[in-house]
Amino acid sequence: MQKLLYILLLLILEVQIGFSNIDSTTVLSYDKFIDIVKTNHPVSKQAALQSSKGKASLQSSRGGFDPKVFTDIGQKYYEGAQYYSLANAGLKIPTWMGIELQAGYEQNQGLYLNPENTTPTDGLMYAGISVPVGQGLFIDKRRAELEKAKKFQEITELEQKIMLNELLYESGKAYWDWFIAHGKLQVFEEAYELAKERYLAVKRGAALGDLPSIDTLEAGIQLQNRDLGLQQAHLDFKNTSEILSMYLWVDGVVPLEISDGTIPVSRDSITEYSIKNSFFSELDTLISNHPELLQYQYKIEQMEIDKRWKKEQLKPVLNLKYNALSKPVNGNPFTMYNGNNYTWGLEFRFPVFLRKERGDFKMADLKIQEAEWDIVTKQAGIEIKANMAINQWSATTEQINLYSQTVKDYFGLLDGERKMFNAGESSLFMVNSREIGYIQAQLKLIDLIAKNQKASLSTNFALGLLAQ
Repeated sequence: MQKLLYILLLLILEVQIGFSNIDSTTVLSYDKFIDIVKTNHPVSKQAALQSSKGKASLQSSRGGFDPKVFTDIGQKYYEGAQYYSLANAGLKIPTWMGIELQAGYEQNQGLYLNPENTTPTDGLMYAGISVPVGQGLFIDKRRAELEKAKKFQEITELEQKIMLNELLYESGKAYWDWFIAHGKLQVFEEAYELAKERYLAVKRGAALGDLPSIDTLEAGIQLQNRDLGLQQAHLDFKNTSEILSMYLWVDGVVPLEISDGTIPVSRDSITEYSIKNSFFSELDTLISNHPELLQYQYKIEQMEIDKRWKKEQLKPVLNLKYNALSKPVNGNPFTMYNGNNYTWGLEFRFPVFLRKERGDFKMADLKIQEAEWDIVTKQAGIEIKANMAINQWSATTEQINLYSQTVKDYFGLLDGERKMFNAGESSLFMVNSREIGYIQAQLKLIDLIAKNQKASLSTNFALGLLAQ
C-alpha cells in the first residue's frame, strides 16, 4: 500500500501544473492598454494642445488682414482760445495683394489752424488706396507671416504625432516587459509546485526505504533553488507592474495602479509574429511620410517663404497713395463729388549699400541648405533604424517557430525521463536536469515572443506609425 501510494504521488507529477487564477484575474490586453494610454495619458493631452497652438498661430496671422477702425483727435486751448481742433476717423482695409484701402472723415477748425488742415465746416470725407509698386508688391510681411503660420499649423499636427509616437513606444516596451515578468512568474510558480510535490514524494519514499536518503537532500536543494527563483520572479513582476502603472491615467489627471488581479495576455494567445509581405513594398513610402521628415519639409517651406520676403526687401520701397475728397451734403458724400478734388503721395526709400538686406537674404539661403542636409541625415537614420527593427522582427519570427518545437521536445524528454524514473530506470538527478532544461526553454521562448513584439513595436516607431 505504501509503495502504491508513493507511485500515485509520482503520477500526480505527470500532470502539468499551470498557474491560473482565471476567476479572480483580469486580462489587460495590449490593444486595450495602448488605447488607455493614447486617450488618458498627460503627454497625450499635451500632444493634443500642439494642434491648438497651430490654429491659434494661424488665427493671429490672419489678424494682420483684419480691417482697422481708427480715430485721431487733437485739440489745443490756450488763454480761453481754441488754437485748433483736429479730428480724423476712418477705416483701413488691408488686402491679400498688398493694396490697402481706406475711407474716413476729417473735420478741423480753430483760430490758429494750419492752412493745410483746413476743411469745410461740415468736414471732409475721403476714400482712397495705397499701392506698393516696389517692395511688397509680390509678398510683404503680413502675407509671409500668414503663409508661415499655415505651415506651422501643419508642423504642430505632426508634432502631435511625434509626441504620441514616443509615448506609445515607451509604454509599449513597458507592457512587453510586464508580459515577460508575468510569463516567467508563471513558469517559476509551476516549477516550484513541481519541486515541492517531488520533495514530499521523495521524502515519503525515503522514509519507506524505497529511495536513498540522499535523494531527499537533492530534492530539498532543488526546492530551495525554485523558491529563490520564484521570489525573484515575484519581485520582477511587481516592479514591471509599477512601471506599467506610470502610463495609466484617468483623463490625464488621476494616476491609476495595476491591481493585483490584473495580468497581461498569455503567450499562447499571441499568434501574429511575422511581417506582412505588403509591408516591404510600402517601405519607401512609409519612410518618406515619416512625421519627422514631413516636419523638416514644412520647416524648409517656412524658410523658403522667409527667403522670398528677404529677397523682396532688396527692392526699393515705393508706395503710391491716392485719396478722393468730397464734401458731404446731408451726409451724402457724392452730392458735391468732383474728380479734381484729391490728395496723392509717393513714398520712396532705398538703402544705398543694401548690406543688411543682402546679408539677411544670404543667411536665409544658408539656413535652407543646412536644413536640407539635416533632412538627408535624418532620413538615412530612419532607414537604418527601420531596417534594424525589421531584421529583428524577421529573425525572431523564425526563432519563435523553431523554439516552439524545442520547448515541446524538452517536455518530451522530461516526460520520458519521469516515466523511466517511475519505472526505476532513472535517477532524481536526471529528472531534475530534464526539468531545468524544460524551464529554461520556456523562459527563452517567452523572451523571444517579447523580442518579436518589441521588434514590431520598434519598426512602427521607427516609421512613425504608432500614432496613426
